[in-house]
Amino acid sequence: MRLYFDNAATSPMMPEVIDEMTKVMHETYGNPSSIHAHGREARVLIEKARKTVAECINASTGEIFFTSGGTESNNMALKCAVRDLGVERIITSPMEHHCVLHAAESLQRDCGIELVYVELHKDTVVDHADLERLLSTSNKKTLVSFMHANNETGCMIKLQEVADIVKSHGALFHTDTVQSIGHFPLDVQKTKIDFLSGAAHKFHGPKGVGFIYINGDNMLKPLIDGGSQERNMRAGTENIYGIVGLAKALELSCQHMNEWSAHIKGLRSYMLEQVQSVIPDAYPVGGFREPHLYTVLNISFPASPKSKMLLMLLDMEGVSASGGSACSSGSDKGSHVLSAMSEPTDRQAVRFSFSHYNTRNEVDTLVSKLAKILQPAGEASLG
Repeated sequence: MRLYFDNAATSPMMPEVIDEMTKVMHETYGNPSSIHAHGREARVLIEKARKTVAECINASTGEIFFTSGGTESNNMALKCAVRDLGVERIITSPMEHHCVLHAAESLQRDCGIELVYVELHKDTVVDHADLERLLSTSNKKTLVSFMHANNETGCMIKLQEVADIVKSHGALFHTDTVQSIGHFPLDVQKTKIDFLSGAAHKFHGPKGVGFIYINGDNMLKPLIDGGSQERNMRAGTENIYGIVGLAKALELSCQHMNEWSAHIKGLRSYMLEQVQSVIPDAYPVGGFREPHLYTVLNISFPASPKSKMLLMLLDMEGVSASGGSACSSGSDKGSHVLSAMSEPTDRQAVRFSFSHYNTRNEVDTLVSKLAKILQPAGEASLG
C-alpha cells in the first residue's frame, strides 16, 4: 500500500463529498439557468452551496462567486482590479504562487502597471516595515496581493496585521487562501479583505472548482464573457456537482477543524522528531514558528549521493511526496520559493503534507524508508 504525503498538491475526496456529488449526478441534471422545474432544482443546490461557503468565511452570499479553481480566482482578482478599479500598482512577494506572479507580470507587460516586490523578513514572511514603506511612497492606486499560507514551506503571513496595514493606506487587499481555507478560521468581517481565493481540492473536495470572494464595495466586470451565470460575473454553465462537492467539503472541514488540526499538528511534530533522530542534519525549511500551515512540513536533507534522487527513490519505495508546487513539477528551474529564501542548492528539500487521514504508523513507515535511503551503508536504520 502506498503512503500519501502530498495533500498540499491535492487532497483525497471525503466519502461524504463523493456521496453528495454522486447524488447530484444521478438526480439533478437540469441546467440551473433554465426556468423549468429541473432547472430550478439545480439552481437551489447552487444557492445553498453559496450560502454554505459564505457562512464559513462570514461573508454575504452576494460576495461569493464560483470558479474553476484558485488559478482562475487569483487571475480574476488581479486582472479585473486593474481593468475595472483603476489599479496602477501591485505589491506582492517573490514567494507567491505562479498564478499570482505570472498574472502580475502579464499586467506589467501588457498594461504598464508598476509591479513591486516587498522585502521578506528573516522568518520568510512579509516584512511589515517594508510594506508600510512601499505603501507610503506612492499615490498610485495599489493592490496588495499576498498568499495567506505558502504552498511549499507552510510559512504564513499574519493576515489581520497585514490587512490592517493595507487598509490604513487605502489600498486594496487580495489574499490567496488556497492552502489555508478549511484549515484555519477566516472572517472577512473582522479581517478587511477585498478579494479572497479558494480551491476545493485542497480541503478534500473535487478538482476543477473553486470560488472567489469579492467584497461588495468593489464592482467588477466578468473575466470570462458569455452568459449571465454567477450573477453576470462568470459566464458558462455551472459545474453543479463540483459546486455541491466544494460546499460539502468546506462545511465538513470547518466543522471538524479543531479535531483534525490537533491530529495533524501532532503528526507533523512527531515526524520532524523522528526524521531528525535518524538524520540529524535535516531541518524544517522556514522553521517551525507560529503561525504555520500545520499541514505542511518541508524538510531540507543534507547533500549525499542519493539526495538529489530522493523524490524518485521515495516514489519507488511507495511514498508520494513533493519537491514543491505540483503546478511547477515540469520545470527544471527549481523552486522560486526556496531561491527567494536563499536555501542551499546542494541540499534537497522535500515537502511532506498531511491530512487527517494520515496516521502515526504511516509516519513510522515513511521515516524507516527515509533512513534506508539516506543513511550511509553499514549504519543501522529503523524498520
